[in-house]
Amino acid sequence: MRTWQIERRKRTRHLIELGGLVVKAGVVDLTNDDRAMIYGAMIWIAEKLNSEDGEHARDTWTKLGKMAFKMERPAGPNDRVQPQPDRA
Repeated sequence: MRTWQIERRKRTRHLIELGGLVVKAGVVDLTNDDRAMIYGAMIWIAEKLNSEDGEHARDTWTKLGKMAFKMERPAGPNDRVQPQPDRA
């Protein structure tokens, strides 16, 4: 496989995973799949991260996300779903 094909597949997988987070967080259902609203919310998030409160928002949202990932981890070592790595 060519290098550009490998990189394209990596990028595609990354984008699919990011979209999965939008679904997992319930945003799609809460907005009735309104893409303008979802995009507007993402713009608001970006503006918040660029503001003077950005560091506080980053810390808060990271803690919430890590807690949510931790809560969905399987109870036993024989479960099929593997724990998610911490992404800081």
